[in-house]
Amino acid sequence: MFPYPSGAGLHVGHPLGYTATDILARFKRMQGYNVLHPMGWDAFGLPAEQYAIETGTHPKLTTLRNINRFRSQLKSLGFSYDWDREISTTEPEYYKWTQWIFLQLLKRGLAYQAEVPVNWCPALGTVLANEEVVDGVSERGGHPVIRKPMRQWMLKITAYADRLLEDLDELEWPESIKEMQRNWIGRSEGAEVEFCVLDSDGKETDMKITVYTTRLDTIFGATYLVVAPEYILLSSIVSTKQSESVEEYKDIASRKSDLERTELQKEKTGVFSGCYAKNPANGEPIPIWVADYVLGSYGTGAIMAVPAHDARDHEFASKYNIPIKWVVTPNNGSCIESGKAYSGEGIIINSSNMVGLDINGLSSKDAAYKVIEWAEKTGNGKKKVNYKLRDWLFARQRYWGEPIPVIFLDDSGESIPVHETELPLTLPELDDFTPSGTGEPPLSKAVSWVKTIDPSSGKPAMRETNTMPQWAGSCWYYLRFMDPKNSNELVDKAKEMYWSPVDIYVGGAEHAVLHLLYSRFWHKVLYDIGVVSTKEPFKCVINQGIILGEVQYMACKDTDGNYISADSADELGEYLQEIIHEERVVKSGEYFVLKDNPNIRLIARAHKMSKSRGNVVNPDDVVSEYGADSLRLYEMFMGPFRDSKTWNTSGIEGVHRFLGRTWRLIVGSPLPHGTFRDGTVVNEEEPNMEQLRTLHKCIAKVTEEIEGTRFNTGISAMMEFINAAYKWDKLPKSIIEAFVLLLSPYAPHMAEELWSRLGYPDSIAHVPFPKADPTYLKESIIVLPVQINGKTRGTIQVEKGCSEEDAFTLASQDEKLSKYLDGKPIKKRIFVPGKILNVICVQ
Repeated sequence: MFPYPSGAGLHVGHPLGYTATDILARFKRMQGYNVLHPMGWDAFGLPAEQYAIETGTHPKLTTLRNINRFRSQLKSLGFSYDWDREISTTEPEYYKWTQWIFLQLLKRGLAYQAEVPVNWCPALGTVLANEEVVDGVSERGGHPVIRKPMRQWMLKITAYADRLLEDLDELEWPESIKEMQRNWIGRSEGAEVEFCVLDSDGKETDMKITVYTTRLDTIFGATYLVVAPEYILLSSIVSTKQSESVEEYKDIASRKSDLERTELQKEKTGVFSGCYAKNPANGEPIPIWVADYVLGSYGTGAIMAVPAHDARDHEFASKYNIPIKWVVTPNNGSCIESGKAYSGEGIIINSSNMVGLDINGLSSKDAAYKVIEWAEKTGNGKKKVNYKLRDWLFARQRYWGEPIPVIFLDDSGESIPVHETELPLTLPELDDFTPSGTGEPPLSKAVSWVKTIDPSSGKPAMRETNTMPQWAGSCWYYLRFMDPKNSNELVDKAKEMYWSPVDIYVGGAEHAVLHLLYSRFWHKVLYDIGVVSTKEPFKCVINQGIILGEVQYMACKDTDGNYISADSADELGEYLQEIIHEERVVKSGEYFVLKDNPNIRLIARAHKMSKSRGNVVNPDDVVSEYGADSLRLYEMFMGPFRDSKTWNTSGIEGVHRFLGRTWRLIVGSPLPHGTFRDGTVVNEEEPNMEQLRTLHKCIAKVTEEIEGTRFNTGISAMMEFINAAYKWDKLPKSIIEAFVLLLSPYAPHMAEELWSRLGYPDSIAHVPFPKADPTYLKESIIVLPVQINGKTRGTIQVEKGCSEEDAFTLASQDEKLSKYLDGKPIKKRIFVPGKILNVICVQ
């Protein structure tokens, strides 16, 4: 596991994944496997630096304090981590190898500098990834974000796009996660086509706009072009009359993130450039528009817009009164819904020109092929494979991150990589971490550190003052866990081959296209240079659900302050909301209502735990009141591991009672003064068949459910065992010992204590996990139909192998069957073992 150690410490949502992996680790250990179950800290990042700026506390001190708190909380929950392997991304011994990987990327042309439009946050003083910007503000802190061009380090993840895509098929990952990565990579096959820009007199110029499209079959329906606000040739295209409007629009667009701009539900906006281009297929002049739903970073930064056959283009064209030309009809001849685009494939219409291109009557697929052939022949275009995936922006204008091991010569600006023998390049001590606000990173203030000499040429140079993003250290941490103390290489080859790949990775779905994709990219680079022996880092990925805060109940009120039912509130238009305490709420059918007025339906909603909502539950408080084992069991018992669940503190009392019943069953009832006797109440007697069957049924179920990560149903099986055991007169030690072993991965503290009381001085952690004996899993009771004079009158339950005499005796004693048999002479009995008993009576 590799959490970010925040200042707030753990809340009860965090131990969900930790408990699951600990159960698996303990289970596999008891099955005789060597288990690598470590813990470390993804500790670089903005929060510690923001805290440093606000308080003057060095981020290293804040980070160490937070790590100590996290470690203490985790240890209190009994997680069986190998603490000797503990690592932190902030330690020079660790980030030495993060820097080493960067140098390998640089050697292979996979790290480069480029002037790119970035998400610049003045308040945070850094560039943010697209995923870190929500509705035009930073995800962390809610600060305004603008787009501006900056020279940045980039990693060429696009060079691995095909491999990242193809190798997904080999992974035991949730299909939803694999599909998210496929969509993020976004491979498409199409063509690039050139549209010639026209001058004010409608004549062709030397300037051409290249567009990428996957639907060349619709080229005759292209009635306008759209270029992104950051399109490189935009200033050369815009007319004098429209220049001011375009500049204003560019400024507005610069305040939006890429995700915000491309959101389908957002209303499309744009501005006319004042210029036209020629559609190469039909020779018609079409207007060039500027719109932010096109991104400069995708494709060529320009598109041909076909409003009849693309929903976004149709919405835009309808808004700005741009012609809409239909060129595709559905294959089945069905009518196209009025007022909407038809984006499917079909038969081509209205698509021919005077110079030999006629695709009318062709299918979309054949038409596209013919247009590509024509475009390549006439020099108007060429085939092209494109990706949505962009190269990874790999620089932050912050202090608290890994220094980038590159220097720049003063005289030429040439970049020179730091020699590997000089790693780690450590962070200098700084007192002032505040961003400059200009994009100049805080490290530039460490003048004596920045100024250096190139050892090869002896020339004066300057160090790179940007730092790596937080994702850098978390891209390869799993490899360092295999060999955390190695100062000579990233990981020993023999150890890597022994442990790789990671068998089970448990994490949230939010990592799907960031951490998991970046890790796969770095791992493939390391595979190519011989550092690792596998093509993929994580064999199996499991996404745990999230634990939401306790349900909050809200009542609606009209403007006069009177309660109104939630199902009718929308009809009022305006209404107020009031938080209702749980004591005033009762459930009525599917809904929650006011206890004193059941006609008032309430809004019941659970939210993700966060400090801002005030719904965070501290696990320390739960452990203090109920114990660590109760918290572990409750988190596993709340519902299926992969589903989201709502926290309910009162719900923990159920599993707490189960543990109490387990303790009292084995140790006995408390003594008059509240303590318990030493030892247990078990005996050395041989178990009977019923006890063996109950135990082995439980062993089989718990084993199966742990292996399937269905932890909640594994707990249910143990609860059923305890219920059955309370009905026994005596508790054979062999039965109880096996049960305690089953319990130990879930509730290790109680299991260790019970194991000691059962007379074993050593830990339970490495005792073999019980195996179910198939002999005791066979159902021994069957249902036998009973006929009287050929008519089925009922059934009886009998042991398998039951004799005819025993079956008849049971039938005679059955309340329902006995009335047909009492006092009547038996003429004949027909008995088929395990199938039927037919009694023929004298009529």
